[in-house]
Amino acid sequence: MSNKLSTADRILEAGRELFNSKGYAATSLHDIATAVGISKGNLSYHFPTKHDLATRLRDDARRAARERRRRPRCGDVADDYVEHLLFAMEITWNNRFLLREGDELLVADGGRQAELAADFDELRALMQRMVSEGLFLKAATDDMDTLTRSIWIVSRYWMDYLREFERLQEIRWEDQERGIRHHFAVLLPCLTAAARRRFESALARAPRRITQVESD
Repeated sequence: MSNKLSTADRILEAGRELFNSKGYAATSLHDIATAVGISKGNLSYHFPTKHDLATRLRDDARRAARERRRRPRCGDVADDYVEHLLFAMEITWNNRFLLREGDELLVADGGRQAELAADFDELRALMQRMVSEGLFLKAATDDMDTLTRSIWIVSRYWMDYLREFERLQEIRWEDQERGIRHHFAVLLPCLTAAARRRFESALARAPRRITQVESD
């Protein structure tokens, strides 16, 4: 952990790592203070309770998502689409304890539905751009709303699948990458051959290289 970060940022970083690895309930303020190398009293000065710390991590994630959405998207639609998906999957990965325990942690959370709707609306706008550019096979455009929802559901509930069906107690980034591959397994067959090549190239250019996305 970098000593160049402020104490509050170091606490947030350690808290996120421990919540993700051990779980929120199993992590104490003492655990976090020890990881940072400070006293519990110093930690409590910045975040009096674990709930305060978890809420700050949630709010920081949402702020990052809002700031990203405010930036104009004017590149190739395949690049913009891949960036949207990888950002969503990475921010979910970095704050996966919120998905695992968010209902119990943040019962009074009034902004969750709005954030989900904003993410879906961004995906729908990207899909509409793809339709306007003629990237879909004709049959795929008959019910774009269902296709968009199906694709979004794969990404949004992938970690739920890993926990509930595969019974994974510890989720690795490799497991998250499988979710990305499943996402594209739904999308790519709906695209023209030329469009599939564009998306495969966009994946290859992405900062985090996906190992392989299979298409017909």
